[in-house]
Amino acid sequence: MAGTFALVLPTVIGGHAFHGITPEKPTYPLGKIALDVQFRTVENFTKEKLEFEVIDWPSQYHALLGRTAYARFMAVPHYTYLLWRIPGPKGPITVKGSFVISDKCDKDFHKLSESFGMQAEYEATKFTTNHDVLPDGGRSLQEQAFDASKDSKEVQVHPTDPKKTTSIVANLDSA
Repeated sequence: MAGTFALVLPTVIGGHAFHGITPEKPTYPLGKIALDVQFRTVENFTKEKLEFEVIDWPSQYHALLGRTAYARFMAVPHYTYLLWRIPGPKGPITVKGSFVISDKCDKDFHKLSESFGMQAEYEATKFTTNHDVLPDGGRSLQEQAFDASKDSKEVQVHPTDPKKTTSIVANLDSA
């Protein structure tokens, strides 16, 4: 990781600040850039022009593709397998990620987060938060106790087989 570089983000509605990019403060874009983004080969590809907003922020990523890109490419993400499925002119296009590179990016993020003082903020919460005390759920322990014999009922789940049943809670609070 050498120094800082510009991070390119998908454009959101007209030049607003980005929240959640840097801790505790909004990030304002330096400008916009329109780039052709293409997936796959000459034989079977899809290409879209995406407009990105550029911010000056150190990151392990050079560009982030979000909802705008998903919609433009009609991409279906499969996060567990680190891949996208995109319709192409000659059949589906599969864009595969790398678990090794993903792990490296995660480690790089932790190095970057230290430069923002996040670790110091986390350490400070250790002194002000008692993790031995559970948050009060607003109910007494008496109300929270669940007795399966009286608080549930058997329901038939198969239309023709009365032996196929399941237990469900009988007294849920209204939302």
